[in-house]
Amino acid sequence: MNGKATSNRTRIERGRSALGPALELVHTGRAPTRAVLTAELGVTRATAGAVAAELEALGLIRVDSRPGAAAGSQGRPSHRLAVDDTGPVVLAAQVHADGFRAALVGLGGRTVATAPGCVTVQADPAQVLGEVVEAGAALLRESGRRCVGAGLAVPSAVAEPEGTALNPLHLAWPAGAPVRDIFAERVAAAGIRGPAFTGNDVNLAALAEHRHGAGRGAQHLLCVATGHRGVGGALVLDGRLHTGSSGLALEVGHLTVNPEGRPCHCGSRGCLDVEADPLAFLTATGRDLGPEVSLLQQSRDLLRGEYDDPAVRRAAEELIDRLGLGLAGLVNILNPDRIILGGLHRELLEADPERLRAVVADRSLWGRSGGVPILPCTLDHNSLVGAAELAWQPVLDDPLAALA
Repeated sequence: MNGKATSNRTRIERGRSALGPALELVHTGRAPTRAVLTAELGVTRATAGAVAAELEALGLIRVDSRPGAAAGSQGRPSHRLAVDDTGPVVLAAQVHADGFRAALVGLGGRTVATAPGCVTVQADPAQVLGEVVEAGAALLRESGRRCVGAGLAVPSAVAEPEGTALNPLHLAWPAGAPVRDIFAERVAAAGIRGPAFTGNDVNLAALAEHRHGAGRGAQHLLCVATGHRGVGGALVLDGRLHTGSSGLALEVGHLTVNPEGRPCHCGSRGCLDVEADPLAFLTATGRDLGPEVSLLQQSRDLLRGEYDDPAVRRAAEELIDRLGLGLAGLVNILNPDRIILGGLHRELLEADPERLRAVVADRSLWGRSGGVPILPCTLDHNSLVGAAELAWQPVLDDPLAALA
């Protein structure tokens, strides 16, 4: 083989190995132009162009070779890159204490279609997951889009490698339910192609926020959130979820923040899980719990519309202090460079940001020497988007193999 042929083969192999990294850069918005892609990949312009062209041929991105130049700019503008809005999708599903939701999600974390589900979650996980998959399959039939995988978010620690939900405390599901196997079986039975994945809802919210939301650019991202019931946490290190040796890391809901507080489902007392969730907030306000909407929505409505009410303010301050104490302990242990808060915690931060930041600063070792940015999550349905990220990961790792 002559030197020119060897050089061409090497260039092709280098380009193919760059397909996944290039797609992830476009997917996360970090490579809006071919010039940025070239710099980020550390390849020649010709190689970056070939990689972009290959991803376009696969129906994953679009390349605008004739973008308009910005006013006052010099020289020829670089080709613009964006995900293909008509490309393949994944099925994303989420189950929580107040129902479920199914969606089709494209590259870039963009929701194409969504279908909210039931209000009451049945005690049989197979029945619930069958219903949520059928809702997703209906969306696929209506859209006519190609599906390349499926992801599920559940409000429970998910043990690896078994894929079992160890503590679905706020669902009536049995502990240790094989949710990954059930979900994969229902996905296959519905004729949906591609692999199926399952993960903890807060872990997946953190992953979505890191790639598309408030966590972008963080190297050590801590996410703490409370949804409809309970409190969860997650850590993203250098772009990857830290799940521990068996998927059970960052069970922050069982940090004790009030030793004389409410009994917790885990057998302890005064855990974040029962001291800083919507039920704790509504109980502290002394309001009746209405059945019309979820506890989370009732809490949001009070914080947004009645914060001047002394009982609401006192309840909010109580939860902020408990949350701040828990966050300070996590800062001391994990040393994150950013904290993002979701669900009711986002609302508490926005209601009184200075109080929360002051509690964390006062209780953490390094709080007075720079502090850690504490920001609200920014994505709607971030656990759902995170479930989609699980399904997109094989494509991001190796687009050619995943789409073959």
